[in-house]
Amino acid sequence: MDMLNDIIWSYFVIYGLLGLGLYFTYKTGFVQFRYVKEMVRVIFEKSPKTKEGEKSISSFKSFCIGSATRIGTGNLAGVAVAVTLGGPGAVFWMWVVGLLGGATSFVESTLAQVYKVKDKDKPGAFRGGPAYYITKGLNKKWLGIIFAVLIAFTFGLVFNSVQSNTISAAFEGAFGFNTTATGVVLVILSSIVIFGGVHRIANVTSVVVPVMALLYIVVALFVLVININQLPAVLSLIVSSAFGLEQAVGGGIGAAIMHGVRRGLFSNEAGMGSAPNAAATAHVSHPAKQGFIQTLGVYIDTIVVCTATAFIILVSTDLSQVGNEEGINLLQTSLSIQIGGWASSFIAVAVFLFAFSSIVGSYYYGETNIQFIKESKTMLNLYRVATLGFVMLGAVASLGFVWEMADLFMGLMAVINLGAIALLSGIAIKVLKDYQEQQKAGLNPTFHAKKIGLTNTECWDEEEKKQERVVS
Repeated sequence: MDMLNDIIWSYFVIYGLLGLGLYFTYKTGFVQFRYVKEMVRVIFEKSPKTKEGEKSISSFKSFCIGSATRIGTGNLAGVAVAVTLGGPGAVFWMWVVGLLGGATSFVESTLAQVYKVKDKDKPGAFRGGPAYYITKGLNKKWLGIIFAVLIAFTFGLVFNSVQSNTISAAFEGAFGFNTTATGVVLVILSSIVIFGGVHRIANVTSVVVPVMALLYIVVALFVLVININQLPAVLSLIVSSAFGLEQAVGGGIGAAIMHGVRRGLFSNEAGMGSAPNAAATAHVSHPAKQGFIQTLGVYIDTIVVCTATAFIILVSTDLSQVGNEEGINLLQTSLSIQIGGWASSFIAVAVFLFAFSSIVGSYYYGETNIQFIKESKTMLNLYRVATLGFVMLGAVASLGFVWEMADLFMGLMAVINLGAIALLSGIAIKVLKDYQEQQKAGLNPTFHAKKIGLTNTECWDEEEKKQERVVS
């Protein structure tokens, strides 16, 4: 796995993420910076009305499903792994991936909305994502199926083993809990939620995600305030290490870039092709609205939560003296230095909330792609059982194994998705221009696929027909 990761990341993913991030930033007119105010506005916008008996997913709830998978162990254990292996400079490259990834996230999430389909089993709900826009936009169903298999395996199985691994390590470090017992409890809790469907997933994450993120940020801000005099030195260390001006623990600028980009992608998922699955679930009047919302999710994840974790570690720990501590245990030790022994328990609880919501959201990404491959209740139930099996596996496996496995499948997903959105980006840019024109005219933008020459957009075609019938 280590050899394959070196090939995929060194030659494909890093160049693809940074290169396309720059390209999309230019082609969209710096959308991720110019529309921050609009991102905040549309997140609380009410969904268009649905037929009686139909339940739609609001923009806010789809944002929470996306954030549930973004804000997880990558923000805590992932950052700790990045600074241990890549040095403080890895944080800088996480920022770069986050800032450029905002434009990438806009493109992929907008495409997911354009090519979403109705969920046959749940009136008022939608499904979508890379498998769908590869099939409908590029007319390559075989590639869509390959991506669907990859994302179902990566998120529902591999990533969930990372989440459960971090929870079990945190609870073992804080309370001495047996990792097997922790795994069994996680399997029971996960089964209750994932057998409940997308609306239960949305309801759980819409409560858990804001609460857990706010609590963690408050504690991080407290650490920042009591160490405010060290902030300039920490920022200087991050920037200088990023360019090899100071020796990074992991071996200089190459290690800083490699681990910063890897952990940045795992954390904010921009370009990986996962967040579009959440973006497609929302019922909105215009696809660009979900592009804005998911871009905001990238910022909150990387610029706010990951930075908070990095600061806690860097003001508390000499990275050259970390010894055998790794991942979440390093963060627990660092925070304990700042606020006392109860920090280990706090991090354990925070990790549980972060990671459990990620298990729930990641499972949904797998489910929607399993149903893309084949509408089968039997296959779906087998997938649910496999998900629970990997949750148990992760709880008892070693940290190195689960992270290497996650990197490998995450890299494969990113290669396919980045290629697809590069080819389809012209459509997302047309959609953005349509939104801008309507907004300038003082309208609440509504989407008409035919107006900008798009076909194979079944959900939006139906919306246009409804409006035509109302007018006539």
